Amino acid sequence: MATKPKTAVTELSYFRLSLLSYLRDTHPDKAIDNDFIAVRGDAAAEVYSQAIKAGHTHDYAEEFSSKVLYEGLIFSTYRTLVTILWEEFSEEVNPSQAEGIAMELLSRLTDTIQKYILSDDFADTPEYNQFYTELTGEIQILLENGLQ
Repeated sequence: MATKPKTAVTELSYFRLSLLSYLRDTHPDKAIDNDFIAVRGDAAAEVYSQAIKAGHTHDYAEEFSSKVLYEGLIFSTYRTLVTILWEEFSEEVNPSQAEGIAMELLSRLTDTIQKYILSDDFADTPEYNQFYTELTGEIQILLENGLQ
């Protein structure tokens, strides 16, 4: 009798899958950190479970588990770079290539990015406009020097 070969299958919970999907879209550099995804997803699941056990509604439990799941991830430098490429360099950069170029830019713009304290509400601060402008200028220089 033949037996099925054992394969390593990792089951992802709802929370882990939600986080993974979000990271792929907003922080692709973090989407490969399986430990981070597991810890954060499991913590969110625990918060949800405890809220339900305490008699709270599913909406309440979802709201508080989401805070745990996405804390520190709301603002995305990667998405900001994609937006800059789409809005400021639409003639120089094919929109379908913007996400790939943004990934490359992340490593090239580290010095500028690290000058700012990037919090979940960073896009609502006065510093955001300066950040956006500074990144735009640096991207312009990189494009002129043949980034693509």
